[in-house]
Amino acid sequence: MSYHLIIKEMEKRINIATIEPAAYKALMGLENYLATSTINKTLKELIKIRASQINGCAFCINMHTIDARKHGETEQRIYLLNAWKEVQELYTQEERAVLALTEEMTLIANGGVSDETYQKVKSFFDDGQLAQLMLAIITINAWNRMSVATQLAPQ
Repeated sequence: MSYHLIIKEMEKRINIATIEPAAYKALMGLENYLATSTINKTLKELIKIRASQINGCAFCINMHTIDARKHGETEQRIYLLNAWKEVQELYTQEERAVLALTEEMTLIANGGVSDETYQKVKSFFDDGQLAQLMLAIITINAWNRMSVATQLAPQ
């Protein structure tokens, strides 16, 4: 018996940046704002990687693991990020609170952000920083959805 592998060429999808440059520029505006936030770069990259893992965004996982390494993140912490709850010694309490917030906001349909998670994050960050964290999570989720929907491949 012979088997034939049928390879279907992926349909080329739209490029939102080209088709709707004003909308893309608006999203970049959020990204540019976040670059000036007081949240440290490593923590921002952990947020971006974790949300991208949950959303299955290969483009963003690739980009942000590279960026995290540039900011001094270790290979071990990157490799184990999707299991952060099991490796408590690798992540600070502050990082663990932010990762919980990232997961709950990314999976918002599963019940939203719990009071426990919200209060834990509030114990480490002031209101302005909390807003910046939430905006970072919102922004990476928007990028993830755009990249996954348009099948943007890692570079």
